[in-house]
Amino acid sequence: MRFPLGFTLAQASYQAAMKRQGRKRYPTVLMLEPLYTCNLACRGCSTERHTGKLSDRLSVEQCLKAVDDCGVPIVSVCGGEPTLYPELPELVSALIERDKYLILCTNSLMLETKVFETIPPDRHLFINVHLDGMRETHDFVCNRPGVWDHAIAMIKQSKQRGYQTWTNSTIFKESRIEEFEELCDLLTSLKVDGILVSPGYQYESVEEDVFLNLEQTHQKFRRVLEISHKYRLTSTPAFLEFAAGLRELDCSPYSTVNYSPLGWKAPCYLLDEKYYQDFQTFWKEVDWAWWESRKDPRCANCKMHSGFEHSAVQAAMGNVKDMLKMAAWQFTG
Repeated sequence: MRFPLGFTLAQASYQAAMKRQGRKRYPTVLMLEPLYTCNLACRGCSTERHTGKLSDRLSVEQCLKAVDDCGVPIVSVCGGEPTLYPELPELVSALIERDKYLILCTNSLMLETKVFETIPPDRHLFINVHLDGMRETHDFVCNRPGVWDHAIAMIKQSKQRGYQTWTNSTIFKESRIEEFEELCDLLTSLKVDGILVSPGYQYESVEEDVFLNLEQTHQKFRRVLEISHKYRLTSTPAFLEFAAGLRELDCSPYSTVNYSPLGWKAPCYLLDEKYYQDFQTFWKEVDWAWWESRKDPRCANCKMHSGFEHSAVQAAMGNVKDMLKMAAWQFTG
């Protein structure tokens, strides 16, 4: 199976409960940023994510309240660099006790001392290592030599120690799909459990011109779609077809909500319209119908998985052909 059975059942059970309640819109993933502090200053990352002070981090209690308030089954712990969060073992333990599945998104630099030595493997925990290409490309993106070699070493060690291990790659304007395919071949040889790939996303606070326009996204992801059957990609077939420009989807900005030291970010992970301090106000006041229509000019080039993967799944579940394709994708991964 492409995803562990427990992970799949948790999502299916949650979404079935939402439908029984008659809810059209609901969050499915919380992107939890306990801190903005980072030990890298990557190109394409928003400035606050490598300039934040450690003293400004969220408390464990604030993190858990956010999880409880939105009620999602899956928590993506990111940042900043989450391995720098001093209370990470306590947070991970509390999330597992709540039966949440958590994806720890990391650049891997501190994995050995901050995770492998303090947090044991668990079926709820996924280590998700950032890799934007082979050695030269990834080190360029990270603005530091040696990061790629360390990441590969940590992926090997993560698998050896029994952690479920994913990777996360972003396709930028200058990215070559041939290089991504080379990376996928390497990661497959290392027996990673999943490979997430997404188009380069335009943070409002990022000035460097490294992002894809719509035509570039379609061109590059048509090739990604062509090779997708060879690898354990975690992006659904419907999303990859959307990213390749072969089908259209509305955005689901409410499906992946973001909580950070600034509060609940509205309307989505990429746009800084407003921050709310409590979830209920955030959920009630954001005009979700407007944002899912993609009429805002800033949404024109966006095909980020966090806004569209939920839409892709919902669209696929409403079509017999797509349902069969989804089932084959899940059970042949």
